[in-house]
Amino acid sequence: MARPIKSTSTEWRDVVLVCRKCSKKLDGGFGPDGDLTLKKALRKYLHLKTGKKGRKGELTVAGVDCFDICPKGAVVAVNAARPQNLLIVPAGSDLFEVKSLLGLDDGRRRKPADLG
Repeated sequence: MARPIKSTSTEWRDVVLVCRKCSKKLDGGFGPDGDLTLKKALRKYLHLKTGKKGRKGELTVAGVDCFDICPKGAVVAVNAARPQNLLIVPAGSDLFEVKSLLGLDDGRRRKPADLG
């Protein structure tokens, strides 16, 4: 006899999917020191405001199987709410710009001096 299907709730507004294969080939390239994967750098950058993680956070960043794009020196990422817009994120990209292009809003704005 099959077990019943259950569900659980989350507080997620957004789900960001990052290619594991691209991340593994690149071996870092993101964050202040360039030593983090895109997934880890985004998690660190985007979770600063609430500090909540897992199902209690407003967002999750998950590694997924290959998107079959395989860019050189970059990682593929997508906001699951906008699957028609795959991003090819080069190593060293500004996380504020990545956040904006993924359509994520954590309330932070770039300071006027940073807009230069």
